[in-house]
Amino acid sequence: MTVAEPQALNFECETGNYHTFCPISCVAWLYQKIEDSFFLVIGTKTCGYFLQNAMGVMIFAEPRYAMAELEEGDISAQLNDYEELKRLCLQIKRDRNPSVIVWIGTCTTEIIKMDLEGLAPRLEAEIGIPVVVARANGLDYAFTQGEDTVLAAMANRCPQNAPVVEKNKEERNGIQKLLSFGKKNEVVTQEDSEYINHPPLVLFGSLPDPVVTQLTLELKRQGIKVSGWLPEKRFTELPVIEEGYYVAGVNPFLSRTATTLMRRRKCKLIGAPFPIGPDGTRAWIEKICSVFDITPQGLDEREAQIWQNLEDYVKLIRGKSVFFMGDNLLEISLARFLIRCGMTVPEIGIPYMDKRYQAAELQLLEKTCHEMDVPLPTIVEKPDNYNQIQRINNLKPDLVITGMAHANPLEARGINTKWSVEFTFAQIHGFTNARDILELVTRPLRRNNSLKDLGWDKLVREEAKI
Repeated sequence: MTVAEPQALNFECETGNYHTFCPISCVAWLYQKIEDSFFLVIGTKTCGYFLQNAMGVMIFAEPRYAMAELEEGDISAQLNDYEELKRLCLQIKRDRNPSVIVWIGTCTTEIIKMDLEGLAPRLEAEIGIPVVVARANGLDYAFTQGEDTVLAAMANRCPQNAPVVEKNKEERNGIQKLLSFGKKNEVVTQEDSEYINHPPLVLFGSLPDPVVTQLTLELKRQGIKVSGWLPEKRFTELPVIEEGYYVAGVNPFLSRTATTLMRRRKCKLIGAPFPIGPDGTRAWIEKICSVFDITPQGLDEREAQIWQNLEDYVKLIRGKSVFFMGDNLLEISLARFLIRCGMTVPEIGIPYMDKRYQAAELQLLEKTCHEMDVPLPTIVEKPDNYNQIQRINNLKPDLVITGMAHANPLEARGINTKWSVEFTFAQIHGFTNARDILELVTRPLRRNNSLKDLGWDKLVREEAKI
């Protein structure tokens, strides 16, 4: 009797084009995460219109980003780039006094070969504020890779030893010192006793503060101490990164940051699946534990409890199919989690696929498909949207996760859709946030079920066609 070989993942590449949201939108979440930063996007009026439309709802919060619009004289090299950027940065320093100014390069700065990396060090020395250059143009990068370029640039700014200001922080605070008098040794001993002795670990990826706290506490339960995050809430508090430190990513689109940490800072990358969904979070923790020779404790019960709490959502999607058109590079992790929930995924479109950085995630996807006894999805890098529409018409999936441009046309054809950008801005990492993923996934299905009950589904389809 012959045993069939396990099916392997099938990879394809179609157009070579990116069909994604613009990567300069990364400033939307990074300026909120890094509280003492200011982002200056250098591009044309088109970039300004995009930022105004994509993030105009945040204008009342007085956001710390601005647009440096290139005029015809700039593009034809008739004006002095340095003097104009110096004027803008001095104005930013006077009005906001940030700890760092991040220049975001766009398609235009790439096309006219604007030497931002050459201008920044000279200007930084003159105005006395760090100037970090990140290329977030849509020619080279997909939607969320804008964050990747910013974090890769900031990785080079991480200190190699603890800054003196941090060492003397407690001594400078006389009240805090007085309050902690007689308790310091006791607290430190108790704190240290909660951790196992292991090499320093730095995590990279921009996450909301509550999620940072959750993941830090999950590792603390295993006796693992997180030495720092890239980025931190403040640029002045970037983590110390020295040769031999271990680093682990929390998002699948940070391959350039991972490469920078390995090559430039000589760090050791922990290749783990990403902490999205209870299955991914458990695998992420287990891999970090295995690197430090730690036996994980209580993860079976922790994951089982989460799955039990998710059952009311899982029963709505079990046995249904979902098609990923590709936008934010979270597709592999989300597909793996939804397959574990009982869905089938015929195709995963993804703008950019780094098989080395996502190797552990791909292995977990393959393992999940075999365990759930479902066919392995086809992974299509840089998919052609026209071809995808034909495949969607043939496959008739129950749900399509897509960029905003295609949602309404698909809805008009009777296909349930969900915007991929919503997963980018939602809190989806860790055990407790798995419910938020399923809330997003099931919303269009629940909505349409409600419309059918009311008899309004046909009216909605007609409105979408109009």
